[in-house]
Amino acid sequence: MNLDFNLPEDVEEARQKARKFANDEFKEEIAQTHDHEELYPYELRKKAFKAGLVRIDNPWNMLLTMEEFCRVDPGLGLSVLASVFGSELLLLYGTDEQKQKYMEPVLDGSKISALAVTEPGAGSDVAGISTKLETSNNEFLLNGQKMFITNATIADFFYVLARTSPPPSKEKRHHGMSVAIVDRQWPGVSVNKLKGKLGMRATDTAEIKFDGVKVPKENIIGEIGKGFYYIMTFFNISRVYVAAQSVGIAQGALDELLNYAKNLGSNEESMQFILAESAAKIEAARLLTYKAAWLVFQFNPDPALTSMAKYFSAEVANSVTESVLEYMGQKGLLSKLERLYRDSKITEIWEGTSEIEKLVIARTLVKRAMQGDQIVK
Repeated sequence: MNLDFNLPEDVEEARQKARKFANDEFKEEIAQTHDHEELYPYELRKKAFKAGLVRIDNPWNMLLTMEEFCRVDPGLGLSVLASVFGSELLLLYGTDEQKQKYMEPVLDGSKISALAVTEPGAGSDVAGISTKLETSNNEFLLNGQKMFITNATIADFFYVLARTSPPPSKEKRHHGMSVAIVDRQWPGVSVNKLKGKLGMRATDTAEIKFDGVKVPKENIIGEIGKGFYYIMTFFNISRVYVAAQSVGIAQGALDELLNYAKNLGSNEESMQFILAESAAKIEAARLLTYKAAWLVFQFNPDPALTSMAKYFSAEVANSVTESVLEYMGQKGLLSKLERLYRDSKITEIWEGTSEIEKLVIARTLVKRAMQGDQIVK
């Protein structure tokens, strides 16, 4: 048996680089301003690209950068890194022309992408979407509405999941979907920014309406009708990133408590219990996240393990921030811990709610047990 829990040297160097960038650039006054005024951090995004920290073609570096950025400030960190959101779809399934026109400008920082899947009546139930992409002459007409879309008002274009044909049956609702690239400036596209969110306020979130938008056929990603499968593949990637967000948030809360204990010189038993319990939870979440990511990045994902990492890490982020905030009381409420507490909640919701993750885990395990397969890779 040969177990090695050490990450490659270049990956650890990327972590240290990300940590230094976040500590140097995510100043508390900047974080507060972007949180209170719900401003997107354009300048920080430019600096992060210039520093070479936004790299979807190097997923391990991206994962650890996500963790370290969210450890300092989740709102700023996610805003910067999510400017490439959804572009893995082109990396995996796009044509050379699509990659050159859309993906390359996103990867060099000159454009911003967004993924448009969620609808008012279809959140975690992706198969329930109703946005339609119907053939019209030599193009498609796009009609429908998307909700809670990250980057929607600042993105140059969207990766939109829509129905290109009705589902053949209730059991096959996931059939008949496709993904299209849609420019935000095209006629028929309207975007409305959503304000007053609980957390992650530096990120841009909006609803999008499509009213007879003309979409060229060459803007369809991959094969017609395979959109659901493409999105599920993407979720295997994005869910480990959300798990890393959660680990970072939890670690950031623990950092606050450690600084509090150090400055106060306190050695209370109740504090020691919180420190020990929080550190153990974070370490477990981190190891689970890294194992799930290891499989995903080898193109051998385990959906059950990915869902475990996303669900458990989100739970840890919420429980640790709450425990630390309760212990620190007024001191915590008047510090960045209050923001970490608010920012942690969304990790239990986006990229599949915790309830959905539990269903994926349970159904996968039962199916494997019935087939006599290995329960977890």
